[in-house]
Amino acid sequence: MEFMRACALLCLALLVVGSPPVLAETEDAPDFEAAALTGNWGGKRDDAWRAGWSFDATITVDLLRNRGGLKNGNGVLSDVDVRVRADLEKLAGWSGATAYLNILDDRGDAFNTLYAGTLKGVSNIEVAAPSTRVFQAWIQQNFFDDQFSLLAGLYPIDSEFFAMESAASLIHPTFGTPGDLALTHVPAVFNNSALGLRAKWLARDRTLYGMAAVLDGVAGDPANPQRNSIKLGNGDGVFVIGEFGWMPLEYGHTFEPVEPVGTLPGETLYRHERYGGVSKYAIGYWRYSSPPPDQYQTGPDGEPAQGHAYGAYALAERTLFGLDGPGRDVSVFGRYSWSNGLATAVDKTWNVGVRVRGPLASRPNDELLLGAVFGHLSSGFRAAQAAAGIATVANGNVVEVSWRAALTRYVAVQPMFQSSGNPGGATDARRANVFGVRLELVL
Repeated sequence: MEFMRACALLCLALLVVGSPPVLAETEDAPDFEAAALTGNWGGKRDDAWRAGWSFDATITVDLLRNRGGLKNGNGVLSDVDVRVRADLEKLAGWSGATAYLNILDDRGDAFNTLYAGTLKGVSNIEVAAPSTRVFQAWIQQNFFDDQFSLLAGLYPIDSEFFAMESAASLIHPTFGTPGDLALTHVPAVFNNSALGLRAKWLARDRTLYGMAAVLDGVAGDPANPQRNSIKLGNGDGVFVIGEFGWMPLEYGHTFEPVEPVGTLPGETLYRHERYGGVSKYAIGYWRYSSPPPDQYQTGPDGEPAQGHAYGAYALAERTLFGLDGPGRDVSVFGRYSWSNGLATAVDKTWNVGVRVRGPLASRPNDELLLGAVFGHLSSGFRAAQAAAGIATVANGNVVEVSWRAALTRYVAVQPMFQSSGNPGGATDARRANVFGVRLELVL
């Protein structure tokens, strides 16, 4: 663990101090004037890009209205995301190395807790407590013509694992992180990360990949969710996850982690372009090395079962057909995830949905999205609720429909509607209907 702590500190030092720039003569910088509200900063962004630095930020605001659930009410959530990437080959002659720093500021009402009352929330930018923190801080080294890489530092697993590109713009959190994993322990997912090490392999033809990661078993400080904490407690244990996938139609695959799926605009400023559609099939497995501190399952003596939490998932997404015009198409996605239910209220989750890019010829950059989530409550959670006098159902469900309107390359407006059946699992819970609009601005 000391190695991972050292890597994280080194990453931060490199990003703050930097090295003498080595200018690239031939690489073209992005069109900052068109892609960012603040433009090119009088050419400074171009200069920084050629020197090996890239800077960008996104502001996301959700305006929400709930009817049903616990009670009717309104809420406002916000996420400010600042990203700095350093190409260490340009900056210091360190071949194949990249450093990355990501700072988040998250604010807002406890909207789900106060009004909707669902187990997994309603928005993928909602957090347990307002905070400003370093979310990602890592160094990555590529080897063998970028076919293999090692990453060390502060890292969230949802930046790469169990990701579905065609579901990325949906707002409900479960379309990003599976419900059974998100509610287990304190995982390294938005807006918490953990010290870890990730290895990734990519086939020469870019169609097959495999990756695995080992991280601190408890991300952040659960007792103080507002703190920006890096702690390696003796009882934390480790979290391990692995994924193997096939992308038969994809090329130009970016080797660095992108933003956590579903928490930010679907396309980030510096993400490499891909094949004009999606094609991905993957399976994964995860496990905690230490028993969960709080368990729903108990043994014959009524004491916690003290087993290890683990689970698996499978996903698929595919562009079915294109529409007239470049970048316009129809894609479908599906994902099934399962856990042994020791430390989570949900032990099975199904995600399915459709994404239409460019639903209107006059709006080629818009997205029409429809997604559904089905969750099965674990037997341990249901037994714990029954002991507390709360009758529960076996399943819960969420349906979301939204339209992400790209007004410009740096401004998007996304009205949406969500309907959650049996929120919280209680039999007498009213269906929670959430109306909202998301505003996105790339600075």
